[in-house]
Amino acid sequence: MATCIAANAWIDPQAEIDTDVEIGPFCNIGPQVRIHSGTRLVSGVTVMGKVTLGHNNEIYPGAVIGGEPQDLSYTGSNTQVVIGDGNIIRESVTINRGSDKEDGVTLIGNNNMLMACSHVAHDCKLGDHVIMANCALLGGHVHVEDYASISGAVGVHHYATIGSYSFVGGLSRVLHDVPPFMLCEGAPARPRCINIVALKRHNFTAEVIDGLAEAHRLIYRGKIGLEPAREILRGNGHLAPEVNALLTFVAGQQDGRHGRGRERRKAA
Repeated sequence: MATCIAANAWIDPQAEIDTDVEIGPFCNIGPQVRIHSGTRLVSGVTVMGKVTLGHNNEIYPGAVIGGEPQDLSYTGSNTQVVIGDGNIIRESVTINRGSDKEDGVTLIGNNNMLMACSHVAHDCKLGDHVIMANCALLGGHVHVEDYASISGAVGVHHYATIGSYSFVGGLSRVLHDVPPFMLCEGAPARPRCINIVALKRHNFTAEVIDGLAEAHRLIYRGKIGLEPAREILRGNGHLAPEVNALLTFVAGQQDGRHGRGRERRKAA
């Protein structure tokens, strides 16, 4: 299929556009943009700065990708946004370029859905199969791991990590790292229970689910500490790899300031 570009779209001659790309009316594509095959920009999409769009992405009207970091220390360095394949980026989503404070890249993986008016700030890293609902807002340097879901109007503090297979309830204020496999909500958001819907949907075994539920009970309800919890889980035969991953995440979270494990290491 040939590339289809609307007559009233503006594309800088230096931009690299593959075949089989659709660019609709009133799109604005800058000189450092690379768009791979199968990607569709519906209309009114702005792609600016150094941006790479992978294959088979769907980007809806009003989205702005590659804007400068909203960081007063940014001085115009040539940072970038890299987006993988198969993502759905809905109306008025904003994705900012990286800054000099990390590796200079805002990264979005594959098969993610960013719903209308959600925001991905500078230096964020999203894995695969992430869902961000309407008006979810990520501060700078946030990491979101695979299969995490963030509900509508959630605000995430910079340098927080959202663990894999976790769920953050709507209107929550995320000040701390969100452990994997947990359902968190509140202001500030706290782990309330395991994310049983996602675990069953992704075919986790009953043994793993039971182990994660027991780990949640010991850590967040019993509050007995990580090492005693580990020994109890080991004695009950509940120390599956997923449970170990949860305990490791919580240990790293406690090493950081204010429950954000990465913030202590941000200078590195």
